[in-house]
Amino acid sequence: MNWIYDSPLWLRSGHAQTIYPALVAKHLYPDPINWERKRIFTKDNDFIDLEWSEHAKDKSELCILFHGLEGNSKSHYAIAFANHLKEKNIALCVPHFRGCSGEINSAPRAYHSGDYEEVAWIIERIKESFDGTIWAVGVSLGGNALLRWAQEAGAQASKYVTGVGSICAPLDLMQSGLQIGKGINHWFYEKRFLKTMKKKAAEKIKQFPGLFDYEMVRKAKSLYEFDNYFTAPLHGFKSTVDYWENCSSNLRMRDIKVNHFVLNSLNDPFIPAASLPLKTQFNSYGRPIYTSGGGHVGYTHSEFPGKLNALPDLVQVWMKS
Repeated sequence: MNWIYDSPLWLRSGHAQTIYPALVAKHLYPDPINWERKRIFTKDNDFIDLEWSEHAKDKSELCILFHGLEGNSKSHYAIAFANHLKEKNIALCVPHFRGCSGEINSAPRAYHSGDYEEVAWIIERIKESFDGTIWAVGVSLGGNALLRWAQEAGAQASKYVTGVGSICAPLDLMQSGLQIGKGINHWFYEKRFLKTMKKKAAEKIKQFPGLFDYEMVRKAKSLYEFDNYFTAPLHGFKSTVDYWENCSSNLRMRDIKVNHFVLNSLNDPFIPAASLPLKTQFNSYGRPIYTSGGGHVGYTHSEFPGKLNALPDLVQVWMKS
């Protein structure tokens, strides 16, 4: 599979390529997506909401799309995927990580970048309800979590999916986590993430008083601090360092035993190019695709105002290859 991306002349910087798609997606795709929501219940008395495209169960192929940090089925990439795959008669399912479907989840936990056990459970439940061919794609945080699942599953992954794709994932969580807090990144991205994450933390502490040090979470000025006082303790990690180091997928690419691709842009504002695994770190199942442009989950193309079908088209071509 050969795939080349050229950013449009009117959208040149990594920041512009990152921010623009999120702002204009609803204008580029004015037709509403008629999702069919299904709620599934976990063993720890919680729930996960899955959004299915229309008549998904009647189709022969399915793409599972795991969203990124604080994302959901309304994220610009999910909208682009839904529209593009609908034209190709391919079903789409967007699982919401806990707390991301518009309703706070019920258990004393949330979601995190290395949540491979959660990914495994979701894929297993989807496999039970869909008879056709299944492909799984993860965006940003969802991409890293999906790769971690594939690494843990090894050869067993092919029993559930035909292939795995990662789009703009922070494969080295330490380097990406620190990069997003530097300079303009803090104002453009980190503060926006912290705003919604702190809001959810406030709801969680009302459910479970004393679950974590809410005052330290409330004062957190970086994702590093937030993860240290919320994400890490809620999910069994000693600290942010323990969490980020143990959940990064970059050092275990050879453990993946199913067809996969890893797509990253070299001008992604908060995923340093130097943090990406070398091509020699992949085995024969994997293909790294590193583009000069694209930003973070951007990949707008064509003349102004542009199109957002480059990513779903890549996935669709990959599914057919």
